[in-house]
Amino acid sequence: MTNTRRQFLRGAAQLGAIAPFLTVGALAQRAAAADVESARFGSTAEEAYQIAYKAHEDLMTLPDLRMHGEEKIAMVVYPKMTMLDLVGPQFFFSAMMGSSVYLVSKDETLSPVMGDTGFAIVPTISMADCPNDLDILFVGGGTSGTVDFMNDQTSMDFVADRGARARHITSVCTGSMILGQAGLINGKKATSHWAVRHLLPNFGAEAVDARVVRDGNVMTGAGVSAGLDFALALLAQIRGEAYAKSVQLAAEYAPDPMFNAGTLSSADPKMGDAMHKMYATAIFAMDEASRRQKRE
Repeated sequence: MTNTRRQFLRGAAQLGAIAPFLTVGALAQRAAAADVESARFGSTAEEAYQIAYKAHEDLMTLPDLRMHGEEKIAMVVYPKMTMLDLVGPQFFFSAMMGSSVYLVSKDETLSPVMGDTGFAIVPTISMADCPNDLDILFVGGGTSGTVDFMNDQTSMDFVADRGARARHITSVCTGSMILGQAGLINGKKATSHWAVRHLLPNFGAEAVDARVVRDGNVMTGAGVSAGLDFALALLAQIRGEAYAKSVQLAAEYAPDPMFNAGTLSSADPKMGDAMHKMYATAIFAMDEASRRQKRE
């Protein structure tokens, strides 16, 4: 078996989380369960596998496409965080064939971590055991859970330590508050959820009203859903635009929102003002945490 064939088998299994039909077992199962009429996809399990393998080789000939790598990616998981901040980017990071994606928790028992909307994610590694040298450090956000994280010395020490050596320091939503508290965005342009973006200068950062902001090795995404745009941008930076586009297609990511109300500038002003005030408690707490850091 050639090295390329081995890479395909490993990569197809990894990409199976996004496109299960690429795994060898799933190919055989589908072919056995369905009468494949089009020769384009093969009439036997072996033919289907050969077609998939040839498609893999064809993709590798596309310019600027780096399909395989060995990136180490740490995604911090903590109680009461907004899980969509993490789940969207994790979906795209897991499509990076050859990469290792760690879901990192402070709890060494690796117990399920409950998010702020009532569902839990099971971490895969503790902060103590997480690799020291990372290609990507990622932190998502939330409200009260993010404030608790910012006030937890062990958690902040982890982010500061791994971030000091990571090739890419990243966040989505109020995760940039955590990066700021760890001293990782001082002097950088950054973004955050619109409700707290104005607090970024507290951490020495320049606030930018944009979905995704890149400044050197720091890349930050705006609120919640911006995690998808952020992940694609980072994927393109690391693996090339062609690879990012192929994963975008696999995910069928073609946003077409029903309403044009996803930003303060596009939403009804009265609704926007009321929504902003609803975040008053979180804004105060994050502001207070950042100012306490300055005093200390």
